Amino acid sequence: MIDTPTSGKTIVTLQFLGMGVVWGSSFLFMKVALAGVSFGQVAWSRLVLGGLTLGLIVLVTRPRVNRGPVLPREGIVWLHFLVIAITGCVVPHLLFAWAEQYVSSSLASIYNAVTPIMTALMATLAFRVERLVRGQVVGVTVGILGVVVIIGPWQYAALTGDLWGQLACLGAAVCYGFTFGYTRRFLSGRPIAGATFAFLNIGLGGAIMLLLTPVLAWHPVALTAPIVLSLVALGALGTGVAYIWNINVLRAWGPTNASTVTYVTPVVGVLLGVLLLGETLSWHEPLGAALVLLGILLAQKRLRLPPRRSAAARESPPGSAAAAPARAAGSPRR
Repeated sequence: MIDTPTSGKTIVTLQFLGMGVVWGSSFLFMKVALAGVSFGQVAWSRLVLGGLTLGLIVLVTRPRVNRGPVLPREGIVWLHFLVIAITGCVVPHLLFAWAEQYVSSSLASIYNAVTPIMTALMATLAFRVERLVRGQVVGVTVGILGVVVIIGPWQYAALTGDLWGQLACLGAAVCYGFTFGYTRRFLSGRPIAGATFAFLNIGLGGAIMLLLTPVLAWHPVALTAPIVLSLVALGALGTGVAYIWNINVLRAWGPTNASTVTYVTPVVGVLLGVLLLGETLSWHEPLGAALVLLGILLAQKRLRLPPRRSAAARESPPGSAAAAPARAAGSPRR
């Protein structure tokens, strides 16, 4: 974590708040845009505009690490970025945009908050870059229980659009979790400037979308000012500039503190959905969201379970000889 002057700390704090507002608003922007364009065009616009924005930033600033090249030269690095462009951009953006045809923007923002739980699972089980302690295992379990409560399986006698939409949101969160684990395993240790990192990730996703234009973006559109503004905000701001803010916050505060934006985005998403779109939530959805938040706090070690007492300590009375070592290890009596 970098020590920054007061003015710098203020800027970083504003960028953190901006991230939470912009990313929380993304679900509103998608819902508004879907009134005039297809789900494929929403994802297409998001990545193409985001890639162009980040490309301009890299072109102007020419960021380097240790006077190295602006763009990496190793082919394997580009291959790794291609993987995370697909799993962290193309697929989840398509899934969220498709899902919001059937679920509210509020509910989609809640599912996005499941990402840290999925990240913990992927980092541990798939990439083995972390080991979960007891409290984190409990946190992941509580988070998964929260997802089940949000889905509310007791409501469905058959597979409906609403259920498929929720499963698509959950699939997007799984993709994000995979991407974070993959990035930590193969890319985090490489000397790549933050702006370049974001550009390669989003830019390659945008390039893939351009190749898929005949499949995704050929449908007729009905553009209005709100739809155009939503697409521009979703792409240039939410998938472009906000990624630079995220890198600045990550470097100034460290990954654990930067990840607390996860707590901000669903609150913003739900508030905007309720206030601007008149969306409502059933009783089980905020309850499930609370369980997911509790699971995140445990998985990120922000809440800790009380330590286990040994079998000897549980079975021995306080004044016995077996309990004496435990007293000796504690603070002296006064």
